[in-house]
Amino acid sequence: MPASSADSAAPASVRTAIKRWATGAVALVVALFARFVTAVRGIWIDNAPSRRRRIYFANHASHGDFILIWVVLPLRLRRRTRPVAGADYWLKSPIRRFIGRDVFNAVLIDRNRETRTRDPVEIMQEALDGGSSLIMFPEGTRNETQEPLQPFKAGLYHLARSRPHVELVPVWIENLNRVMPKGEFIPVPMICSVTFGPALKVEKGETAEVFLARAARSLLRLRPARNGGAA
Repeated sequence: MPASSADSAAPASVRTAIKRWATGAVALVVALFARFVTAVRGIWIDNAPSRRRRIYFANHASHGDFILIWVVLPLRLRRRTRPVAGADYWLKSPIRRFIGRDVFNAVLIDRNRETRTRDPVEIMQEALDGGSSLIMFPEGTRNETQEPLQPFKAGLYHLARSRPHVELVPVWIENLNRVMPKGEFIPVPMICSVTFGPALKVEKGETAEVFLARAARSLLRLRPARNGGAA
């Protein structure tokens, strides 16, 4: 005798409920662990948390950078704020895939120009148009140099020009690279901070080179004074 539609739908609904519970539980564990290890605090300078669509652009020194930004956002904003991340890293194993795609709902980008089939800017535009805010790293890859920032890629400029009503918020992440040095698997407890600066936008007639230099300066101004940045 064929199963009723209610019976056939039940397993799918149960799986969905279990997955929803698991993603919520893992998100909570990650947030608590990040706060325990880093005692991270959010600092807002001439800015405040907002439900408006935003692009949070930050310096990049660790795969965990976006987690600290996500953790210090109010809970109501976390659910609609998605990190932009490399698909090659976050799809590498089932655990990473679950954390990146399911827990954090990351916007996954193929960073290999030869293999990707879609323009990364187009993918990010779709996420913004769907009501999400984004966390992105204009350097494109982790900074392992002695310089405070690497040159910015043009993606931030093109995205900002195509969506002029989306706020661009600079975010400086301090100390996370010391918590998890490259090649280490055990984090070193250390106080971290995430500083949000005033929003900016692309000015009329502003070239990519001029805008990206200005965006980089807006980040550097948020650096703690002891490291040579602004107080």
